[in-house]
Formats: sequence, C-alpha cells, structure tokens
Amino acid sequence: MKDKKSIVIYFSRADENYFGGEMRYVDKGNTEVIAEFIKDIVGADMFKVEPLNPYPSNYMECIEEAKVRTREHNAPIKENIPDISNYEVVYVGSPIYWGGMPEELFTALKRLDFTGKIVRPFTTHEGSGLSGVPRQLMSICDGAEVLDGLAIIGSQVKSSKQKVEEWI
Repeated sequence: MKDKKSIVIYFSRADENYFGGEMRYVDKGNTEVIAEFIKDIVGADMFKVEPLNPYPSNYMECIEEAKVRTREHNAPIKENIPDISNYEVVYVGSPIYWGGMPEELFTALKRLDFTGKIVRPFTTHEGSGLSGVPRQLMSICDGAEVLDGLAIIGSQVKSSKQKVEEWI
C-alpha cells in the first residue's frame, strides 16, 4: 500500500475522553494520532472531517449529543472533502460512537465517488474494536473494495505506530 496514492479521511475529537475507566483531557484526539502515523508511513494526504456544530468538551455530554445526531442523521460538517478521484487508497478513521462511525463521517463520505478505490478503515476505541464500521463503509462506499481494518485501543494510541505500520 505504501506505493499507492493515498488520503486519510478521519474524524477525531480532543477534549475530555474515556480511557479504560477514567476520563482524561487530551489536546489531540486519538484517531488523529493514528491518522498522522498513516500519513508519515505512506506519505498520504489528510482531511479532517469537522462538525459544523462542535461537540461538548465534556465526554458524557458529547456521547449523548452523538446519540442524537446518529438517531436523527443530522450532522452537518464545516467543509466537504475535496475530490478523491486521484487517490487509489482511502484510509477512513473514526472513534466508535454508539457502535459505529460518528454521523459526520456519513455526511462527508456519502458525497464521494468510491468507484475503484481501496478503503482501509481504522478505529480508536476502549473496547468496541472495529464495531460496525466496516459494514457501514461497505454500505456507503459504492464501488470500493473495503479491506480489513485496524482497531487501536485509545489508551494505547501513542505507542501504536509499529502496529499501524504492520497493518499497512
């Protein structure tokens, strides 16, 4: 995969996060750390999907808001992803919110043409693994081949670069 033109499209949230039973404040979201590892390893371009209406900084309030956005399928984003026609591989990164991707990724990805693309999902979590993300990507990335994903436990993100490289 290292020789293919790639882009990393991801959603990540800083602020208060859940780490193995405790809450901690982070300056950079876990998924963004993994996205940067991928960028460094394969020389990929990056695009961060950002919500038009930011999530609350408090973790419990954030996940409740995520539940509402998921249920209502209403999550506008600040900026659309640029054309991906020049990319062969699209890495899609996500924390796990209520069993899948944040609704903002649906908003962003459903506008793209994935015909002939390879999609590589990766998630950060505290026990959910890949959850429903591969299935979700298969349903919205028409024409793409969705390959095996990588799930990284959030509390282990900073020491996972080698694991990311092995996956690639």
